[in-house]
Amino acid sequence: MFHEAASSAGQVRLTTPPVFMYHSISPSGGPDPHRLRVHPDRLDRHLRLLRRLGLRGVSLSELLRAQERREAHRLVGLTFDDGYTDYLEHALPVLQHHGMTSTLYVVAGRLGGTNEWDEAPRLDLVDADQVRAVAAAGQEIGSHTMTHPHLPRAGASALLEEISGSREVLQDVLQSAVPGFCYPYGEFDDAAREAVRAAGYDHGCVIGDYAPGDRFTLPRCYISPRDTSAHLVARMARHSLRLGLRGRL
Repeated sequence: MFHEAASSAGQVRLTTPPVFMYHSISPSGGPDPHRLRVHPDRLDRHLRLLRRLGLRGVSLSELLRAQERREAHRLVGLTFDDGYTDYLEHALPVLQHHGMTSTLYVVAGRLGGTNEWDEAPRLDLVDADQVRAVAAAGQEIGSHTMTHPHLPRAGASALLEEISGSREVLQDVLQSAVPGFCYPYGEFDDAAREAVRAAGYDHGCVIGDYAPGDRFTLPRCYISPRDTSAHLVARMARHSLRLGLRGRL
């Protein structure tokens, strides 16, 4: 069983260990107006910190499976949004060096394209072959919709295409199940949450929200380009206090 607590919205809140949310991992010194780019050396320092603390970073599915067995107390989740190609070049080697896994959330309708939902700079996105390469390296692939839209107040047909359609595309690419979903911008409403459940996903994650914090709205800690090891420790402590996990991490 998961550690559970009732939320004000009536859903069952999961008191999981913290999940960190990264985006681009790159040494580029170019403009970064959306605060997406973490230097590979900084990622390396973050993972070294986890090891010093006796923690191991894992994909979100692995974290939830361990939580079901009540074996997640020395784990944290590692996720990377949008599916940038620099994940393969810069993030994956660091993860492998430290013996850790992660979930890469891919925008299924933009494979091989760029982050058209953002203003410049344009960043390259993984194509189908690279998605398969990430999975072959032992990392998890999750869906980040078809086109990275704002989901709240979207119509039923748009939700079906963005949420269920993206899962079908990625499962066709991988020839295996895609269990996880990530809401673009961390935004959701009841209709979007229900669409994720109805599409057959095992879980979904947001950004920083702790209500309801159930299986389809799991909270994550945003990691900024300037976050130091001290920031990570503070984020873990804040997460533990909010969910009553003191002594469990």
